[in-house]
Amino acid sequence: MMQITQPIRRAAQIHAGRTATIQGTRRHTWSEFAHRVGSLAGAMRERGLAAGGRIGVLAMNSDRYLEAFYAAVWAGGIVVPINVRFSPAEIVFCLNDCDTGILFVDDSFQALTPDLRTQAPCLRHVISMGESSDEYEQLVASTAAVTDAGRGNDDVAGIFYTGGTTGRSKGVMLTHTNMFTIGLNCTSVLPMDESTVYLHAAPMFHLADIAMFLGVMHAAGTHVFIPRFDPQAVLRNVEEHRVTFTLLVPTMLHVLLEHMASHPADISSLKGFLYGASPMPEALMARAIAMLPDIGFYQGYGMTEAVPATILEPRFHKAGGAKLRSAGRATYFAEVKIVDPTDREVPRGTVGEILIGGPMVMKGYWNLPKLTEDALRGGWMHTGDAGYMDDEGFVYVVDRLKDMIISGGENVYSAETENAIYQHPAVAMCAVIGIPHPEWGEQVHAVVMLKDGCQVTAEELQAHCRELIAGYKCPRSVEFTREPLPVSGVGKILKRELRNRYAASSMSALRG
Repeated sequence: MMQITQPIRRAAQIHAGRTATIQGTRRHTWSEFAHRVGSLAGAMRERGLAAGGRIGVLAMNSDRYLEAFYAAVWAGGIVVPINVRFSPAEIVFCLNDCDTGILFVDDSFQALTPDLRTQAPCLRHVISMGESSDEYEQLVASTAAVTDAGRGNDDVAGIFYTGGTTGRSKGVMLTHTNMFTIGLNCTSVLPMDESTVYLHAAPMFHLADIAMFLGVMHAAGTHVFIPRFDPQAVLRNVEEHRVTFTLLVPTMLHVLLEHMASHPADISSLKGFLYGASPMPEALMARAIAMLPDIGFYQGYGMTEAVPATILEPRFHKAGGAKLRSAGRATYFAEVKIVDPTDREVPRGTVGEILIGGPMVMKGYWNLPKLTEDALRGGWMHTGDAGYMDDEGFVYVVDRLKDMIISGGENVYSAETENAIYQHPAVAMCAVIGIPHPEWGEQVHAVVMLKDGCQVTAEELQAHCRELIAGYKCPRSVEFTREPLPVSGVGKILKRELRNRYAASSMSALRG
């Protein structure tokens, strides 16, 4: 039977005295971790948790987050990690949508508790897991550890709410088989074994970090936690705990490299970085390779509904290399194909929709059977991403289908234009969207934030782009902003918000 709790029992059996978790000065061995998970699971059962009941976690990264995550499943429930960047209304929606009965919160969200209790009547218990309260540790200390409830295989282990970039947030149901396979996928292609020391710098509610810690659990490595991404905290923990691996999205890597330029650190223990969640600008990747020549870079591609689907290994991370623009090849447990609008596979090199198959593909969306049927039609996860595959099976993601711009009858993939803009040395962040145009249908519009102390005009940026890409792909208009672009919890730029802002400002202008 596939159970995501099995690696805990294995680690406690073969590495009882080795360090499992490090949170600041707090450490727990694998034996202690297993006991604490069992005790916390017992506390949930005492509070009426039934098989398949939902347990939410609303907290920043911590060792207690990992314990609560696994205890929920150990107790026979379904864990619901909640996006910490959601608004209170979105949090309430998630709680009510899946009828969450128990919620763990840390100090960052304790003030929301009264409103959550009022607006989410499904909540029977809210448990404080923050440092300012003894409630969590008292529960662990005072409750006898229980045995694993024994759920596994096709039983749902977690519900993970998407960011709602296309409308209402959807609860992605992942089973024990899904999540067990996700962990094996990671250990099979990433440098993970019992000596691994993994730093949780990306948010733990997100499948990117969850995939990584599922892999670390299989390997019986060590987990190190910082509450949120901070370049100084990353470097300090890498030095102090000899971290070997971590996950950073492109925006985080950019900030880390900027910090390292003026704050050198001993990162000799690092074997690798995994990056993903959004496209990596070539200029940023080239800089990272130059600054960190001894570190192996791995790109992972997937989505909440199916991760990881592809991996690009370090041997293909060479500045100017032909494969560097790709997202890699299918992982051991994944199948990938590119199809046309009728779901027929297209010839290699032809752009179409990327489909993912395999045992890590979700069971479906919580209480959304029609959306589930559409997303999983034919037994394949329809990603909504546009891409192509070369003759060697490398997948190139060119854009989200909904972000593709059609200007004057030509398809413009925003990621390609963004990549050209990012190669200008003055650019810190950018996003390219399509805006209405009376003649072309849409025109290519760039929203750009410059680096501190840098200046460039729209005309100079457009001329820079024309040196790199075809004229029809270049931005016809450029909007400069001093404010950081809106991003999701893992650093994805939220283009829907930019499009909505533009639409709102256009309507205001029309009203006069």
